[in-house]
Amino acid sequence: MGRVAGAFGVQGWIKVHPYTETVANLAGYARWWLGREGERRELEVEGCQSHGDVLVAKLAGIDDRETAAALKGAELAVPRAAFPQAEEGEVYWADLIGLKVANLQGDELGEVAEVFSNGAHAILRVLRGDEERLIPFVDAAVRTLDLPARRIEVEWGADW
Repeated sequence: MGRVAGAFGVQGWIKVHPYTETVANLAGYARWWLGREGERRELEVEGCQSHGDVLVAKLAGIDDRETAAALKGAELAVPRAAFPQAEEGEVYWADLIGLKVANLQGDELGEVAEVFSNGAHAILRVLRGDEERLIPFVDAAVRTLDLPARRIEVEWGADW
């Protein structure tokens, strides 16, 4: 959901570059997971506010500039259960990870390993062994999305 950009002030506040659609979205969560390379710890957010295109936040137990500066580069996450319910016709990108992808001809193309934006629209990074496909997450390519069945059907050639 974001990345620590560095310390802010001398009382343990941090600057955060959020990955959310709007800067303030991340500020709505009372607890954040903070860490690197799969090692995370959960921290209470004691204070958080927008500051231009970043957030500044005070986390419990981070009380001085040196401790805050040591967090630079750490990734932020929030528990999936804390997300608000998705609106009708919307889906969280995190819910797409691990879904099987097949084309209209029934060819298994792989599993969604990542979802990212290219600026114009979202892209599904689909892996099958050593093969990688980048499939636009747009109506013209994605024909059905079945979250309960954990499957996506796409208009995409097996040899593309």
